[in-house]
Amino acid sequence: MDAGSQSRCPLREQFLQRRNSRENLDRFIPNRSAMDFDYAHYMLTEGIKGKETPLNSSPSKEAYRKHLADCFNMNRTRILAFKNKPPTPIKGIPDDFSYSVQRSKPVKAGRYIPQTSERTLDAPDIVDDFYLNLLDWGSKNVLAIALGNTVYLWDATDGNTSELVTIDHESGPVTSVKWAPDGNHISVGLNNSDVQLWDSTSNRLLRTLRGGHQFRVGAMDWNNHILTTGGMDGRIVNNDVRIRSHIVETYSGHHQEVCGLKWSASGQQLASGGNDNLVHIWDRSMASVNGPTQYLHRLEDHIAAVKALAWCPFQANLLATGGGGGDKCIKFWNTHTGACLNSVDTGSQVCALLWNKNERELLSSHGFTQNQLTLWKYPSMVKMAELTGHTSRVLFMAQSPDGCTVASAAGDETLRFWNVFGQPEVAAAKAAPKANPEPFANVNRIR
Repeated sequence: MDAGSQSRCPLREQFLQRRNSRENLDRFIPNRSAMDFDYAHYMLTEGIKGKETPLNSSPSKEAYRKHLADCFNMNRTRILAFKNKPPTPIKGIPDDFSYSVQRSKPVKAGRYIPQTSERTLDAPDIVDDFYLNLLDWGSKNVLAIALGNTVYLWDATDGNTSELVTIDHESGPVTSVKWAPDGNHISVGLNNSDVQLWDSTSNRLLRTLRGGHQFRVGAMDWNNHILTTGGMDGRIVNNDVRIRSHIVETYSGHHQEVCGLKWSASGQQLASGGNDNLVHIWDRSMASVNGPTQYLHRLEDHIAAVKALAWCPFQANLLATGGGGGDKCIKFWNTHTGACLNSVDTGSQVCALLWNKNERELLSSHGFTQNQLTLWKYPSMVKMAELTGHTSRVLFMAQSPDGCTVASAAGDETLRFWNVFGQPEVAAAKAAPKANPEPFANVNRIR
C-alpha cells in the first residue's frame, strides 16, 4: 500500500462532524401562488392610509365598512403566505360510512426507510472492478471484505476487525470472497487462478484448490460441501472440498469471464452470468460425469455483462438479473421455462441485487450517474426509496443474517450499512414456524 493508504486504517468508522446550528439558517421564501396580491396592495397602500389618517365618517358608514371587510376576509393580519391553503372539502363524509370503511379494511402503517447510511467504514485499496465479488456476510454475523491483497473480517456483533490473510503480489490481488454455509470457513479466489480455503476461527489455511482455472477467479458460491467457482477463462467448476481430487463437475457455455454465480435455495439450480452478456441456468438433474454439463436454459436478452443475480426467497423458480452499463435493465425469469417475465430499465448500470427476505421487495445497486441503491416493490417495480451517499459506483452488496441490514462497498473506498429492510423484531414476527427456526436467529444486528 502507498503512503496515502497506510494513513487510513481499514474498516475504521467515519464520524461526520455536525454543523453549528447557526450555520444551518435558511431563508423564509413566500409562496407566490398562495398569496392575494390585490389584498396585499390594498393593505400596503389604502388600508394603511385609512388607519394612519382616519376619515370622518358616520357610524353607519363605519358599520358598513366592517361588514364589507368581513365579507371579503380583509381582517387578516398577514400579507405573505409561506404554504398553500388546505383545499376546501366539497362534501362531508357521513360518520357511519367512514366507520364501516375502517372496520372492513384497516390501513397498514408504512415502513420507515432511512435515506442515509447508519454506519460508514473506511475501505482503502478496494479494487474498483465491476467483474469481481469482494464482499460477503457470513451466517455467524461476520463481514468479509477484500482490500487489495488482504482479506479483513469485521465482526458485526462487537465491531472488532481482524486480518484473515495477506496474499503476496505474485498471486494477488484477491478477486473474490465467499463464506461457506457454516459461517466458519471462507473461500478466497485469487488473481493467479488459485482458490484458498480458510478456517476463520483458527485463522488457518486448510487447502488450496488448483487446476480448475487458467485465469483469475472472480465469482464463487457454495452448495453445501460443493464450492462452485467461475473464472476469467469462462469456465465454471464444481469443487468437492472433502476429497483430494476436488474437481467433480464442469459447465460449458460461457466464452468470456464469469462474473456472477448463485445457487438456488434448494441447491437444484445454478445461475451464472458473464461478460458475454449471457445468463445460463444449470440443473443438477443434467449433471454429466464424462464431459461438461450442458445448460438447461441460455438467456440472451441482456445486451451487457451480467453480474447481478438474485434468487427470489418466496418463489423458488424466480430469478432476477441485472445488466451492466450498456443494458441497465433488471429482468425477471421463470427458470423452469426460461421465459422472461418482466424487464425494467433502471437508467444506470446494475451492479448487484438483493431480495428482502421479509417483504416482496428488491434492492439494486447502481453506477453512473447517481451511484445509488434503489428499493423496488415487487411485482409492480414501483420505486420505494433511493439511497444515496456513495460517490462512486456501488459494486458490491451483502445482506446480514437476519435479513434487515445491507452492506454496500464502492469504488469511493467506503463501506456503508443501510437499515433498508426493516427492524429485526418485525422480521422475527414473519419468520418461519417455530418448529423449524432459522439458523443463527439469535445473532444481533449491527447498531
